[in-house]
Amino acid sequence: MKEKIKVIAIHLPQFHPTPENDEWWGTGFTEWTNVTKAQPLFPSHYQPHLPADLGFYDLRLAEARKAQAEMAKAYGIYGFCYYHYWFNGKRILERPLNEILSTKEPAFPFMLCWANETWSRRWLGEEKEILIKQTYSENDDANHAAWLCEKVFSDSRYITINNRPAFMFYRPNDLPDYKKTIQVFKNTAKKFGINEPYLIASNSHTPQLDGFDHVMNFEPQLGLLPEAFNDNPSKKKWWSNLKKRIRSSTLKVYEYGDVKRLMASRKFSYKFLPCVFVGWDNTARRGKNGIIIHNQNKAAFKVSLETAKAIVKDYPVDEKIVFINAWNEWAEGNHLEPCSKNGHQFLEAVKEVFE
Repeated sequence: MKEKIKVIAIHLPQFHPTPENDEWWGTGFTEWTNVTKAQPLFPSHYQPHLPADLGFYDLRLAEARKAQAEMAKAYGIYGFCYYHYWFNGKRILERPLNEILSTKEPAFPFMLCWANETWSRRWLGEEKEILIKQTYSENDDANHAAWLCEKVFSDSRYITINNRPAFMFYRPNDLPDYKKTIQVFKNTAKKFGINEPYLIASNSHTPQLDGFDHVMNFEPQLGLLPEAFNDNPSKKKWWSNLKKRIRSSTLKVYEYGDVKRLMASRKFSYKFLPCVFVGWDNTARRGKNGIIIHNQNKAAFKVSLETAKAIVKDYPVDEKIVFINAWNEWAEGNHLEPCSKNGHQFLEAVKEVFE
């Protein structure tokens, strides 16, 4: 009997107020603030994305975190990969993880992905109107690794690969010397008497990945979509949109099935852990400058899951992992959590493919 594939959903902890977001965006700001103000930009445009079963939850509440874990488990998801925000020793959006660690609830596997990028008033990574700068040093790497070893990696729920705590870098090439960072993490773990971490590089923004234990093939790679980052009007966008019966020279609209096929067609010279995206529409954050992957549907999503499953089926037991982006990126229209339009369709696809 073949070992079961572990499905890990990427999880955003933005759904609770923080002092930083109060200062930068206004009192009480959470991701729901963006979600609920979204508007349809053409007749068939699905916006706003509104939550169904779990409602407008607050991740400070144990009940909300438990409900998420129970739902994920019911549909065959093995664990969550929480985004983790570390800025030279300062953590942001840290309360849900703090509560998960201190209360030992929910009893659900998890790992961390360091979202190591500068925060600005733009939502696609452009460093304009910087809110908090991501800086690096060897000393900070040591402090970061020590915090992880002491507070996180020792948790019995923490996901391991080959008995080593799994940890992901979202933008590994932003590190001044990522090979040195890797070594610092390994040396620090040795000092704490724990197995050296299993370090995974996301290839979302990076061409060089040697030295890591594995690579996650991040989806969606928006840079592959023509004119995706061009906010100005263009004839190319006009004609592309007109074929979809959308009269606009500024909107960036792509067909879900086409994007899924494009992502599946890419070839790599290295082995990777697949990552399958659910959907995409970040107009809740970026309005008319957003990127819309239109006509999201269960059938195409299910095909992409089957493709990911086939990639890992012959991997060593501990590497039989498929990531899903994302559990709850509501302001990017990218969520497994049920919404008022699609209900449980995408969760059902996961269960049908992997169980």
